[in-house]
Amino acid sequence: MKHVNIFTAIVLGAFITFTGFQCSSTELTSAKLYIQQKNWDKAIDVLNKEVTKNPKSDEGFFLLGACYAEKENMDKMLESYDKSLDVSKKYEKEIKSAKKYHWANFHNKGVAFFNRAAQQTNPDSSALLNSKSAYAFEQAIKLEPDTLDSYKGVAFVYMNMQKYDEAIPNFMKLIEKQKLLDAYKYVGQIYYNKGVIQREKFENSKVAADSLKALDFFNKAIAILEDGRKVNPNDADILLYLSNSYIAANKVDVAIDAFKAGVVAEPNNKFYRYNYGVLLLGDSQFESAADQFKKAVEIDPSYQNAIYNLAVTYVKWGAKIAKDYEIANKNNKDAKEETQSKEKYKAALPYLESYVQKKTDDAQIWELLGKVYTVMGMPNDASNAFKKADEIRKGN
Repeated sequence: MKHVNIFTAIVLGAFITFTGFQCSSTELTSAKLYIQQKNWDKAIDVLNKEVTKNPKSDEGFFLLGACYAEKENMDKMLESYDKSLDVSKKYEKEIKSAKKYHWANFHNKGVAFFNRAAQQTNPDSSALLNSKSAYAFEQAIKLEPDTLDSYKGVAFVYMNMQKYDEAIPNFMKLIEKQKLLDAYKYVGQIYYNKGVIQREKFENSKVAADSLKALDFFNKAIAILEDGRKVNPNDADILLYLSNSYIAANKVDVAIDAFKAGVVAEPNNKFYRYNYGVLLLGDSQFESAADQFKKAVEIDPSYQNAIYNLAVTYVKWGAKIAKDYEIANKNNKDAKEETQSKEKYKAALPYLESYVQKKTDDAQIWELLGKVYTVMGMPNDASNAFKKADEIRKGN
């Protein structure tokens, strides 16, 4: 996040020196003296008396707003400024300048607190600084509701604080005004994760309402991500979150048709190939999924996600062959079926080995590799892979 330049604001002392005390009520004269002394509470007290006695006192409301600003009470400041402008436009220029000044001041505080929070190692300190950052950005939004930088700032602060419900409306503002691609991604991801949590709740509770709520979250993710895809049809994250949301919402057929159309329209688009493959894999269409992942890897040999999922496809394919045959032939073992199963594991092996060379710190991948080595009758390699997985989990 970046700081913004602070606009020139009205300086009350200079204003009072310029306007003087002539033709003022007793309350206004007293208020200006208190303002020169920076006694804001006394100034506010007499100015409230002034505007009560004279509801048409544009200067009284204006000075009252400026005093509330010094107390950092932005709600009262804005209320007083609005009442001054309702009476006349005499102080409109000064009010606009003051709002911009205080917006920049709060926005910069939000940025500073956010950056400090990111540098903390103590969770309590980080939480406190994030709270201060969120407050500052929220005040900035009150002052300049059409300036989008503060919405972006507070949205990311709330993400850091894991206050996702508070982050969503700020991201939605960025979508409404700017069609910001990252906002579509974050909102889609938030709704997807909410759906996953709700689905896990249903698995424990078996209450139908929990399942319906999970489905609602997945559908919300699909809706926002589909809108994001219109902004950028080829964004990898949007396509990935979208395909995962379709799978979670049990709308695989709809998603398969949509991504298949994308592949037909853009056959050399690795992202469409990859996500089409993810959907096919989720539907246990192993052969077709492998074809899509292989094509994605042909287009981009360094496409690690496609390499990994191609390996997973072969592993799941091999496991499915073995399981299906075991169920159908409990008392017999067919060497042919065992060979076919091992062929799939063998096909997965080079892709897994390639993947762990690039991503060496993933314990789950090393464990999967160990299982494949075991199936392939490679005990030494299997032992080394399992050992590596254990070392990673222990932090060695």
